[in-house]
Amino acid sequence: MAHIVILGAGTGGMPCAYEMREALSNEHEITVVNERSTFQFVPSNPWIAVGWRKPDQISFEIEPYLKRKGIGFIAQRVEDIDAKNSALKLADGTSVDYDYLVITTGPRLAFEEVEGSGPDGFTQSVCTLDHAVKSLSNFEQLVADPGPVVVGAMPFASCFGPAYEYAFILNTELKRRKIRDKVPITYVTSEPYIGHLGLAGVGDSKGLLESALRQEHIKWITNARTTKVEAGMMHVEELDEDGNVHKTHELPFKHAMMLPSFKGVDAVAKVENLCNPRGFVIIDEHQRNPTYPNIYSAGVCVAIPPVEGTPVPTGAPKTGYMIESMVTAIVENIAAELRGGTPHAKGTWNAICLADMGDTGAAFVAMPQIGPRNVNWFKKGKWVHLAKIAFEKYFLRKMKRGTSEPLYEKYILKALGIERLK
Repeated sequence: MAHIVILGAGTGGMPCAYEMREALSNEHEITVVNERSTFQFVPSNPWIAVGWRKPDQISFEIEPYLKRKGIGFIAQRVEDIDAKNSALKLADGTSVDYDYLVITTGPRLAFEEVEGSGPDGFTQSVCTLDHAVKSLSNFEQLVADPGPVVVGAMPFASCFGPAYEYAFILNTELKRRKIRDKVPITYVTSEPYIGHLGLAGVGDSKGLLESALRQEHIKWITNARTTKVEAGMMHVEELDEDGNVHKTHELPFKHAMMLPSFKGVDAVAKVENLCNPRGFVIIDEHQRNPTYPNIYSAGVCVAIPPVEGTPVPTGAPKTGYMIESMVTAIVENIAAELRGGTPHAKGTWNAICLADMGDTGAAFVAMPQIGPRNVNWFKKGKWVHLAKIAFEKYFLRKMKRGTSEPLYEKYILKALGIERLK
């Protein structure tokens, strides 16, 4: 009998647990370890931040749903990973032994890299449910006393979609409240150009997103290195293509939402030879760490090199379809090892994203993520807004039903008219 421990219960860890349970006989034990007792659907956080969703609509207690499937659950933070002896040390001092460890923790939000940033400083975030709830409170203060807004992404950010989403969602809600004319919005991003997305652009993402920002009277600053945030003031250096300071900006704000840089979570990052210098888990083509072959990893916490060098550092995003395929590969590989075989399955580095824009939306497909690509397109329309709402519904249903149903394969690719991406 093997004990498989899944560290992290987000959009990678929960599906991994369900798929693992379906793939393995009951003689094998599966345990999920997560620092919180609740599952949170992170892609809906921008809606939380303007009051379009309530927390209980996108979150639920994990244990009852895992228990129904015969999956153990521990709601505790992991302090240390003893990779050499295959054990986790938990916050209460107890330990959990494993035969296989699957790391799906997501990132650590490195607000400390820009002085004054983050919910404990002067900017808001939509990276966690708690952050989004706090951002909503700050947004309501903006509504009561309108003024300038700054939205965007800090240096080393690697997921730009939520920043664009929030800018357009905020814009839509301000128009609904009839105060958009009192709120100038500036989009500030470490991307070298609008629509780069950490992917060197996808299709005509540059043209379409620039046009959308212009149409909504949202100004922008690219190649932006945010250096410091003070109460009501953001300090930004705008770099040229050679990385030299071209212009400096002092941007006043009443409300600011800036995505931070990502790093690996502490317990994972400090394991010798497990991670790269930023704390992301090093994996081979089968999602397995080369130093510790019984450790697999999927999602935002894995190390993927930047698509290209940029004047202000940017990272490559890990989108939903990519995570789904990574998880499936891990399950197939662990199952193969338990049958006496060798890992053979590979995740995909194809990127698919549905981004809400308030009352419309944008979708892109980059196949593969790093060019040149076989599929490279970006489309905008109200259908994407509706598709994202539907996807939220389907994903939450999947998590509560405990099914391993591949949502991107079954719904999203079919809706986009695309065959399975391999």
